[in-house]
Amino acid sequence: MDRPQILGLILAGGLGRRMGGVDKPLMRLGGRTLLDRVVERLGPQCGAGLALNANGDPDRFAGFPGPLLPDPLPGQLGPLAGILAGLEHAAAHHPGVTHVLSVPGDAPFLPGDLAARLGSALKDSPIALAASGGHEHYTVALWPVELRADLRRALVERDERRVGAFIARHGAAVVEWPVETVDPFLNLNTPEDLAAAAELDRGLAQTGRAAEGLPSA
Repeated sequence: MDRPQILGLILAGGLGRRMGGVDKPLMRLGGRTLLDRVVERLGPQCGAGLALNANGDPDRFAGFPGPLLPDPLPGQLGPLAGILAGLEHAAAHHPGVTHVLSVPGDAPFLPGDLAARLGSALKDSPIALAASGGHEHYTVALWPVELRADLRRALVERDERRVGAFIARHGAAVVEWPVETVDPFLNLNTPEDLAAAAELDRGLAQTGRAAEGLPSA
């Protein structure tokens, strides 16, 4: 099956305060960086390739298979600024792309059917949003490029910082994933989260399920 012509956007613009101020996507899990794991899972799902929202020295992400997009607005405005970077980049450089799929850069267990299921949910709502275990994951969402002007206004004129509030104003279709061995949207915010994920990863490897959720070639 052809990959949908969407741009995958990995959000890595946060400050990682609860992890000691480090770049969380560059932390290692099972001998590989979290970013490498996200790229492996998201890349095959996005026909227009991947982009990385990150601020600061771009050299630390050398080797990333796509452009690095800093926040387009000053002031560390949070994930909405990163999403705006992706939408504006898609509009400028990918005229055939109508949607951007955002994910956090510290979510190593993303499902292989993320793009397909979110894309299928886009009927009556402009945004499709992932959920698991009864929780909505606001930064795991499929965004229409045409929302970029309103998102810029929300940040500049309305000082909107909350991703959930912006989504609520436009409406979203929510797609639920099951939580079985591991939550597919588990993200790692603290050293304790990383240690727990390492334990999960070892368990998946021992049961032969480490690649579960990856799309087939």
